[in-house]
Order: sequence, then structure tokens, then C-alpha cells
Amino acid sequence: MTTPLPALAAIGDADETLTATLARVLGAVLRPGDTLLLEGPVGAGKTHFARALIRARQGDAAEDVPSPTFTLVQTYDDAAGVEIWHADLYRLTDPSELVELGLDEAMEQAVTLIEWPDRLGEPLAGALTVALTPSGEDRRQIVLSGDPARWRGVGRLLEIARFLRGTDWAGARVEPLAGDASARRYFRLHGDGGSAVLMDDPTGGMGRYLAMTDWLRQRGFHAPAVLAESQAQGLLIAEDLGDTLVARVLDRAPEAAPAIYDRITDLIVDLHAHRPPDFVPALDGPALAEQVALFADYPAAAGVPGAGAGVPQAIAALHADLCADALPVVSLRDFHAENLVWRGEAALGLLDFQDAVATHPAYELASVLQDARRDVPPGIEEGAIARYLTATGMDDAAFRAAYALLGAQRNLRIMGIFTRLCLRDGKPRYLDMMPRVWAAITRDLSHPALVPLAAALADVPPPTPEIIAAIRARCGTQP
Repeated sequence: MTTPLPALAAIGDADETLTATLARVLGAVLRPGDTLLLEGPVGAGKTHFARALIRARQGDAAEDVPSPTFTLVQTYDDAAGVEIWHADLYRLTDPSELVELGLDEAMEQAVTLIEWPDRLGEPLAGALTVALTPSGEDRRQIVLSGDPARWRGVGRLLEIARFLRGTDWAGARVEPLAGDASARRYFRLHGDGGSAVLMDDPTGGMGRYLAMTDWLRQRGFHAPAVLAESQAQGLLIAEDLGDTLVARVLDRAPEAAPAIYDRITDLIVDLHAHRPPDFVPALDGPALAEQVALFADYPAAAGVPGAGAGVPQAIAALHADLCADALPVVSLRDFHAENLVWRGEAALGLLDFQDAVATHPAYELASVLQDARRDVPPGIEEGAIARYLTATGMDDAAFRAAYALLGAQRNLRIMGIFTRLCLRDGKPRYLDMMPRVWAAITRDLSHPALVPLAAALADVPPPTPEIIAAIRARCGTQP
């Protein structure tokens, strides 16, 4: 006898809107090879659920989604070209007919929705069961069951659907957006009134995001307006600033880079003219030393565990010597071309600022000019530093020494983060950025003031192709 799969999430009393909203949210995360088993009696809402999911995945090209009761199977292509199979097995008389339908083969490469899955005979391994049971007029209980390892995020998707149900975006199509290296996720919502961005932040940082949004907007900086939020749930709907990231503009028009980086530098100057708010933490010498401890993951993965052990102490000591005389300013911290939105002549749009800190003025410039994701020409880097120094009147030599230290600290920490993202989280794509990050570290260490840090790193090997390949081979193997 087959052991029933555990229930992962449930709704006790879902109306048609919540049912469809859940379908659209779930549809946003399905990938080729995923199968949903839609259980329930006649009239429970199985086809309603499937129709909402399919039409959402089709986007602007959404078509009618009839019940496949008589045809047994209907196939569709979504907006990304992924095939969707919608099967209704109510009239199936023998599981062997599935071979004729081609359903077994489709389940390996398509997104598959199956109504009346009991006609299959044996349960399908790896499928997610969506059981719908009428609980009143136009209402139903929905229970989601499946392998917890494969479908562990289902409960969170249910929370998102409930949240959307209470906003003006309950009927919106949900589209996943590229995330960052954090635990946060982003979705674009397409509704009757346009588009918005849904932030899913299970980290507990929503309060900081809201406070920082308010602080920035009150001072004329263009953080996205908040349209709806639930701080308790870690969910928020914000203004959609679009996809024209500064990084994309630089890729399309590299000749515009000097003017673009001038505007970025001027934004930093304006930001630093305001006292940091009380709610942002200090990123001082001890905090920088604590953060750079993540770097230890890289030499360990490179085959020299313990190498670079003196890095945190060197960072703390150098910060006390090189940075203590400057008043802290606001840093948005993850400040680079991927988190800035080009809006023509209007102010640059700001993204991903919830981790803002109060720190040395050079930190923000080091973040944007020593970008792990792109090469910034030396002339532009020098021009931005000179422009900032002219605007602020800071001491040239002291600022450049601090800039080298903070750039090295950031990049050493990034080396550790990229290693951890591969080994622990199964995300190898960041390894390709390691040579660029290490090149920035090497440039920073060439500053005469950083001799102690260079000595602490003397036994750490650079990320050669062989070392990167060895780390990649162990991707996802650490808990």
C-alpha cells in the first residue's frame, strides 16, 4: 500500500478569486518536468484552477482554455515557449491509454496538469497534488500535498496568494523576476491598472525596507512607491520601475558610460549630504571584520583551509588607522549598475536598499566602481573618485587609502559569498565572476597603506580555472 504524501499547505475556505490567485502564483514557479495532480469531485473547481494557471503562463497571448473532458488532452505553449499539457482523465478506461496520448513522455519535458489523476493507477513520483473539496457555495478547501524536499516552498506560495487576494492585484498575472544572491524573491504583477513588483522577503527585513523607502522618498530619491504591504508576512507590492537597468544601458551604449557614472557619482554626493537615519546599523571596523570572516570559505574550498586567517584582524586594524577621521554617511550597500534603474532625464531609480548602513563615504563608490558583475574602465573609476572628492572636499590621500581598504574588504567577502552560494545553495553561476573580483582585490592591495592586509593574504591562491572547476564540481554538496 502506498503511503500518502504529507500535506504541505491548506486553505479551508477559498472562493473563486483566491483559487485562481493561488493557481497564478503556483504557475509562476513551475518548470518543465513539473506535474500537478488536480483531485476533487465534479464541480470542485479543478478546471477553474487549471484555466487560471494556463492563461497566466500564456501572458498577453492568453487563449481560451476549454475543459479537455472529451479530447482527454489539450496542449498549449506559454509565453516562454514551454509546452503545457492539460489532461482530463475522467473518460480514461485503462492506464495503458496514456502511452497513446503521449502523456507519460510529455511529463518529462512539459508542465503537466492532470485532472482525475486516480485514473493513472499508480501515484506519480514527484508530482504535487492539489486536492479541491467543495466547502460551500462557490467555495472549496484546497490541500497541497507532495514530496517536501521538492515542493518545500509551496506553503510560502499559499501565503503570497492570500496576501494578493486582499489587495487590488488579486487578478494579476504573476511573472517571476530574476533574483539576487539573497533569500528574497521578486515577481512582476500584470494587472488591469498596469504592472507592479511583488517582493517576497522571508528574512524579516521588511521593516527596514519600509523605513528606508520612506527616508529616501522624503529626501527626493526615487525609491519605488509602496502600493501594499504586510510586514508580518514579509510581503510587499511596490511601483514597477521597469527593466531599463543602468547595467543594460551600459551594455547597449558603452560610449555613454562617462556621463552615466557622473550621474551615479552625483547621486552618491547628494545621498551623503544627509545624516544617516538612526535605524541603520553602523558598518565600522569591527563589523567589517566580522563580515569578511565569510572569506574563509574560499581558501577552504581552494584546498588551503586556514589560509588568510589574519584577514579580519588586519581589516579591523586598518580601518582604525585609515577611516576613523571621516564621519559616517548612508550607504545603500548593494549599490551597483544592476540595482539602478535608468529613467532618462528623471532621477535614477533605486533598488535593493533595505540593507543600508552608516559607514565611511568611500564604501558606496567602491561598491559601484568595483562591480563584481562588470568591468568598469580605470579612467571612469578615476573620474568618479575625482568628481566625488571635488564635490565633497575630502582629503585626497586619506580617501583613496580608505577606498582601497573598503574595496578589498567588500571583494574578499564576495569571494566567500560566491563560494558558499555554489557549495551550499547549488548556484554555480557566481563562480564565473571570481576572476574579476580577485583582480579588483589585487588592485586594492597595491595601495601602500594595505601592506598588512596583503601579507595576511600571501598564502591564499588566486581563483585559477582549476580551482574554480574544483569548486564547481562540489556544487550543492554542503548543507
